Amino acid sequence: MKTDPFSGRLQPNANAPRATLLIRVAVGVVFASEGMQKFLYPEALGVGRFAKIGIPAPGVTAPFVGVVEIVCGLLILLGLLTRLATIPLSVDMLVAIASTKVPILLGRGYFMFSNPAGSKSGLWAMLHESRTDLSMLLALVFLLIVGAGAGSLDAASERRVRHR
Repeated sequence: MKTDPFSGRLQPNANAPRATLLIRVAVGVVFASEGMQKFLYPEALGVGRFAKIGIPAPGVTAPFVGVVEIVCGLLILLGLLTRLATIPLSVDMLVAIASTKVPILLGRGYFMFSNPAGSKSGLWAMLHESRTDLSMLLALVFLLIVGAGAGSLDAASERRVRHR
């Protein structure tokens, strides 16, 4: 049994809709693949991109974020420690929005972040560029609230504990 982070009530993962698996697959595949690409294409998506947008210590932060995305993405895909895995990925998405989408909205860099979109700016440009980030953030919040669902290792573990 898990405690719902919003209501404080005990909520087993098995009560989540079966369709939660679809959300887990989408989130897990996107994060695990994006994490791997930070290593496969470091100039475009890893260290080089982090340096371009103004993330501090890109030689450390890009590989760190890549590992977090791979590990947490795979945990979510398996439905293992799902709620816990949503937390660092949510932070990842909030930083991505703050560092790459807010400069697009403003039409200029701010703080330490540069505008990665160049000439594109404003609300519509930001909404277009942030569609994946916003979708992933909302999917992570969904998984945090409802858990991994019946077809997960979290639910299997709960069933084992209840039968002891």
